[in-house]
Formats: sequence, structure tokens, C-alpha cells
Amino acid sequence: MPRRWTLHGLNNGLIFSATYHGVRLLPRAVSYAIGTIGTWLAWALMRTCRAAVADNLRAIFPGETEGALRRRTLATFRAYAFDSIDFLRALDAPDADELFDHASESHELFQQLLAEGRGIIVVTGHCGNWEMGSLLMRRTVATQLTIIAMAEASADVNRIRNSIRERLGAETLEVRQSFDTALQIRRRLGDNQMVAILMDRHLGRDRVAVTLLGRHAWFLRTPALLSYLTGAPLLPCFINRVHPGRFAVHLGDPIRVSRDRPRDEALQRAAQQFADQLGERLRKHPEHWYHFYRYWDAQRDSYDGLD
Repeated sequence: MPRRWTLHGLNNGLIFSATYHGVRLLPRAVSYAIGTIGTWLAWALMRTCRAAVADNLRAIFPGETEGALRRRTLATFRAYAFDSIDFLRALDAPDADELFDHASESHELFQQLLAEGRGIIVVTGHCGNWEMGSLLMRRTVATQLTIIAMAEASADVNRIRNSIRERLGAETLEVRQSFDTALQIRRRLGDNQMVAILMDRHLGRDRVAVTLLGRHAWFLRTPALLSYLTGAPLLPCFINRVHPGRFAVHLGDPIRVSRDRPRDEALQRAAQQFADQLGERLRKHPEHWYHFYRYWDAQRDSYDGLD
């Protein structure tokens, strides 16, 4: 299988810890300058990673030259660095109004869905600054948020990420760490809480076939299945950096998993609805697509020859 981004050297404990502590002490302009230089070096030296990002972007820009795609990869590296810097600085920001555009509209939709009493399954992809979601929820919605996530390859990175989420009032529930993970999620939804999960990478056989950007892909099946079983709506949520220290919140159309269809058909239909909304965001913000490995190769390796 292609290497995952979490296994790359830039995501090791030493670099992540230095970034976490340094960004919050340094002036924003200094952090940006370091990020600009650091990402250029990474882009220049990490040829395999650079080629992987360029290959991913061909789905959005099929007619572009290799040189143009390489330049887009630099924009992606840089966007990821600036997203990380602004997220870490946002931990100390006193007011959500300083961080988010359209926060009030987000609050209204969250409240409407929570009024149904079945909880919310917030779904997103590796598009934009998904970690900012914890800040958004804490400051706009008065309910518990649980983040469903894979453990990081680095124990130090995993510890820091979990401590950040805990500080923001969000709980982390690591998949494959407990036999009753699904039951724990269902209990939280039954208590009218929110759970958040990245849906655009599958885990083994926990997968459902979709079309993303005109290509075959596998998405995680569990969110749609939980929605089918509990009645909790799937709510696509994307957060994109639009200015230094400022983010735009885009809540997609809530997805209801029909119980009037055969289960597998209903799950696939719901997953495809999310894939369509994700694809729309990727076309608007291609530089915010943070798969730093050959995403399409991973899909083909898992697709049993159907691509």
C-alpha cells in the first residue's frame, strides 16, 4: 500500500511538538516565514510526496502540464503549513467571531438538527482545516463533541493531538482500540450529542464504493451505517482558511439515510451524496486537499480490479 501521510518524517513527534510550542510563542509573521521556507524545502526534497500530490490533483486538472501540477503541489504544502499555524494560534483566541465567517448560520443549523433529538454525525474529508471544527463546535453549540479518529503513527503526535482536543472540550474515540466502539458512538448519538469523523478514507472492509471527481473510490461505510441505524443525520462540514487567522465555514446539505430502500443501496446512496459535496469543495479549493500519498493508487489497490 502507498505510504500514508501520517508516516512521513514531517509528522514525527519532534517536529510536531516544536511546531505546537513554537507557533504559539512566535509572532504570526515569523511563523509564516518559517512555514514558507520549510514547506519549500519539503517540496523540493520530498520528491515522492510531491509526485503523489500532483498525481492526486490530476483528477481536478486533467489537462495541466507536469510543471503546473508541481507548482500546485507547492501551494498545497504551503496551505497545509498555514492551516496548522493558524489552528495552533487559534487555541488562544478569545472569541469565535475573530476566527469564523458565518458562525451564526452554522449555529442555527446545528440547533435545528439537534432539536430532532437524534444527535448529529458530522462528516468531512481531508479537505481544509478539519481540526478547527472542535473550536467551532465549542464556541457555537452547547453539546458534547466526540471525534472518531485513527491513532497517529507517532505516539507523541497522538498525545499532543488528543490533549488539544481535550482542551477544546472534545473527546477522542480511537477506532480499533475497543470492541465496543460502535456501541459507544450509538450511546452518544442516543444522548443527542455530536460525533465527527473523516469519511474519505476506508479501513479494510469498512468501505462503500463511490465516485469522487469522476473516479472510483472507497469511503468509510460506518458513518452511513450509524445514520441508518440511529436516524441521526449526516452533516457535511468543511472549514477553509480564507485569510490569515480567518476561516470560512461551509455546512453542506444534511444527508438522510433512507430506510425505505435496501440497506446497502441506502448506504451507498448516502455516501455518494457526501462524495458529491466533497468533490464540489475540492474543485473550489484544490490546494486544501491534504492527501500526501497517492490517493488514487490506494483506491485501485483496494478496488479488486473494478477501476
